[in-house]
Amino acid sequence: MALDSAFLDEVRARVPIASVIGRRTKLTRSGRNWKACCPFHGEKTPSFYVYDDHFHCFGCGAHGDVISFVMQSEGRSFPEAVEQLAGEAGLEMPRQDPRTEARAREAKSLGEVLEAVQAIYRRKLHQPEGREGLAYLRKRGLSDETIEAFGLGWSGDGRGGLLEELRGQNVTPGQLMQAGLMRVDERGEVRGELFFSRVMFPIRDRRGRLISFGGRILGDGQPKYVNGPETALFSKRRNLFNLDLARQALRDPKQSLLVVEGYMDVIALYQAGFRAAVAPLGTALGAEQLEALWREAEQPIICLDGDAAGSRAALRAAETALPLVSPERSLRFCRLDAQDDPDSLIRREGPEGMRRALASAVPLADELFGLMSAGMPDPSPEQRAALRARLEAAAALIGDRNLAGEYRRTLLDRFFSAFRKGGKGKPPSARGPIVPRGALEDGAAERLKILTAILLAHPDVLPDVEQAYSLLELPPDLDELRGGLLDWLAEQPPTAPMTQSGCLDWLAQHGLEEAAQAALEGKLPRVARREAGEDLLAVNVRQQWWHFYGLVNFPAFEAEVMQDMRRALLDPSLDRFPEGLNARMQALEKVRRGESVEDDD
Repeated sequence: MALDSAFLDEVRARVPIASVIGRRTKLTRSGRNWKACCPFHGEKTPSFYVYDDHFHCFGCGAHGDVISFVMQSEGRSFPEAVEQLAGEAGLEMPRQDPRTEARAREAKSLGEVLEAVQAIYRRKLHQPEGREGLAYLRKRGLSDETIEAFGLGWSGDGRGGLLEELRGQNVTPGQLMQAGLMRVDERGEVRGELFFSRVMFPIRDRRGRLISFGGRILGDGQPKYVNGPETALFSKRRNLFNLDLARQALRDPKQSLLVVEGYMDVIALYQAGFRAAVAPLGTALGAEQLEALWREAEQPIICLDGDAAGSRAALRAAETALPLVSPERSLRFCRLDAQDDPDSLIRREGPEGMRRALASAVPLADELFGLMSAGMPDPSPEQRAALRARLEAAAALIGDRNLAGEYRRTLLDRFFSAFRKGGKGKPPSARGPIVPRGALEDGAAERLKILTAILLAHPDVLPDVEQAYSLLELPPDLDELRGGLLDWLAEQPPTAPMTQSGCLDWLAQHGLEEAAQAALEGKLPRVARREAGEDLLAVNVRQQWWHFYGLVNFPAFEAEVMQDMRRALLDPSLDRFPEGLNARMQALEKVRRGESVEDDD
């Protein structure tokens, strides 16, 4: 009797192998795994190791999964072992059905077709026709070893070459269609290859079996990424890219299970040493994928971009997870800066930059509160009541009653702390404690001087901060200089370059030369001291200006940023935060964490 592979995977997932083996031999912890004296040969020193899904004896070579252990230890046949374990898992054995057996044979056949196609794609990548794809991968920083580890390839031009190359292996167009490699028209007729002129990413299931492909087009074509369609082997909502290699990597206790947004993020993390990273396959993270993650780790880290789309994805993931969490399994969230994804962060700052980001990951409850309360620094009574109702409803989604109660208390504690009676409580934060700094604290006068000096050194930043700068309460000398700066800005034609020399010349002509030089004599942060020709990113100067603004005017600054962030989140036309908002968000987080302004560069 042929058993469906999905049923067998379910049996293996539901019956922990360590509990089955532990009935016959005493297991002791060895890091994340277990060890014992081998039950299949006499030994005094343990050489038998039990991992999350298989066992291996380094003495006699015995090896297998939970089904094969029952077969070897109890002398059962394969169907008998499966039936025993299925009973323990509360699963009903599938009845013998010719259609089930036919589907099993079809799945095996489709797997063989996919493997044959994979060999062609890999070969094409290193041939002249794949030169462009290989150059793209190397430009993205991938080594030959990484390209080989992931089996990356090139699809060719899609003009029938795939079928021609497979003709000698008796592969038919119908089989390629069933494997998700051929397009069909409205009548179901084969129309040609699905993938052409794309870098190809093999998609494997948790046991390493090839089930589909994803492809990335080069240049500006759309859609940028295409995944194979649903087939007898492939279901997007059930699978995760790279789960097979991630499971192997998790045998190292130093590795954490990371969930990122795309193929290249996963591969960049792998190459940088973060080998337990996975990604959804073009869909939002769903319940079945969360279940698959929790089979491998108790608290996977959801690592999303910091833009508006990332915030919405984080909220969806949090809400999807709530009915499924338990005291033994939850999520943590790592939010990157708005301009970053894991790939770009690693290329700029290396593995250490990624480690710093992951160290800031927060629990599910903190992320949920921060997302739900974003943009509400001083809400009305009606808004507070609505937010409280949403928080309580979110906690009520949790199935475990004790855990639901803890979430309700935690979320409401955060609520009452943030919105104490009178609206004077601390505004909410999704990441760590808030460190408020009032405008009258020691050093405020020097910071006001630095705010002005940054604008004198880089007057091109002034249009982006004009409104906030004009509202600051400044001492008389700086107030007069500010008036000159704003007058100079008002006189500039729209296309005129706003240079430091031009600004200082104008101020000198209007009797403000000494005031400007006195302001510039103060200490500037390193980025603001650089000249424009010294590889300066304007966004860094803006971020440092906002950092100092937050230090002297924290409550108003945080309220403004959170309100603008809330508006952006609710605007369906935005797929990312505006650049100016990005700079303010990054500055706000640094002020909250109490980081030095010099850390900005």
